[in-house]
Amino acid sequence: MNYVLACLTFFNSGAKHITIKARGRAISRAVDTVELLRRAFVKDAALEKISIGTEQVERAEGQKSNVSTIEITLAKP
Repeated sequence: MNYVLACLTFFNSGAKHITIKARGRAISRAVDTVELLRRAFVKDAALEKISIGTEQVERAEGQKSNVSTIEITLAKP
């Protein structure tokens, strides 16, 4: 709910577009945030763009690992 409240604050302050970004296990939280916003709070918000990708990060042990990423852009008319 904290992320939903933050997005609502941006929309209420006059923002027309917001971008929600997430990596790894937080991707499901980002998707849930967007869906809750669209279904309950800002029903006229439209999905403008969804980008997915992979980032290569270096772990503490020195190994490289691939992490999935997502960026969801919402627009309020």
